Amino acid sequence: MKLQRTNRLRALAVGAIAVTGALVLSACGSDDNSGNPEGGGSQATGDIACAGDGKLLASGSSAQKNAVDAWVKNYQAACEGTQINYKDIGSGGGIQEWLQGTTAFAGSDSALKPDEVAASQKKVCKAGGGKGINLPMLGGPVAISYNLSGVDDLVLDAPTLAKIFDSKITTWDDAAIKKLNPDAKLPSSKIQAFHRSDESGTTQNLGAYLKAAAPQQWKYEDEKAWPAKGGQSASGSSGVAQQVKQTEGSIGYFELSYATANDLDSVKIDTGAGEPVEATTDNASKAIADAKVIGEGKDLALELNYRTEAAGAYPIILVTYEIVCDEGNKKDTLKATKSFLKYTASEDGQSALSEIGYAPLPEEIAKKVRATIPELA
Repeated sequence: MKLQRTNRLRALAVGAIAVTGALVLSACGSDDNSGNPEGGGSQATGDIACAGDGKLLASGSSAQKNAVDAWVKNYQAACEGTQINYKDIGSGGGIQEWLQGTTAFAGSDSALKPDEVAASQKKVCKAGGGKGINLPMLGGPVAISYNLSGVDDLVLDAPTLAKIFDSKITTWDDAAIKKLNPDAKLPSSKIQAFHRSDESGTTQNLGAYLKAAAPQQWKYEDEKAWPAKGGQSASGSSGVAQQVKQTEGSIGYFELSYATANDLDSVKIDTGAGEPVEATTDNASKAIADAKVIGEGKDLALELNYRTEAAGAYPIILVTYEIVCDEGNKKDTLKATKSFLKYTASEDGQSALSEIGYAPLPEEIAKKVRATIPELA
């Protein structure tokens, strides 16, 4: 079983690593011979409609970085001309750059807060009288991965996780961990818990899960900045994953594709629904399907059910959003932005996700995203 699982993970890892290459990639429009500087003679290839020449800058969520790289790679194969540069600087940093008007859109693992929407009305969306909106684009499990010699099947529940990340459980042979893993050979060594040093929607989603599922053990608000004392930190999902991979006795959190790419074991979660649930895209999809759209108008912000006890539903989930203006987007990048986002939300764009550890949007939500993108102004 271990050999089979390792081979499967390595095969997926190759796919994930293959698409995490250059930050700057060509995409869209060299076949436009119309002479229109705005790309009016755009070409369509499959689900990709090229929008002309130009430069498209975006930044934000590191959790979606592997997916964005895959999308850009496919987009580039169909189009030429527009340079796409996505920087994985974390959700908080991406939103700030977008608010300052330096990027066409931001990637975030959590929806805009009311103060960020208000800021968008005064800043980046001001010219068109619009506001920032959330377009959900992909989902996935937040894997709780660990590096513990001799233990390749570990079960934890929300209260135990909360105590580990709050430095209340500090050794691997703690009674709470033993109770959940009676057959595991747990060492008495210290737990090396890693969290994000940058502001992160992944952190916020983990916090939302712990607060909902273990309110007595996790007293913090679900914010992008890590709230608890103790532990060790690293920048970005890739940084935390690298630290877990090279540190014996460690545990950390990041999007599943980073666990896959680094061949790391991930915790199964005891949700109280019977069998502990593994972090897989299918299991995450079962939880994401329970999400509700709570945004108004063109805003498609979702409310996730972190307390799900549905059989086989993995509860530590995130949905990443692309943040844009409903009206007032930059005129020089609007066509390219809409072109690229139309592809990412398309059936082709969504079908590329499962192979690299992400969960496609539920079809009902995807249809709403597809209907909204052409209306951006």
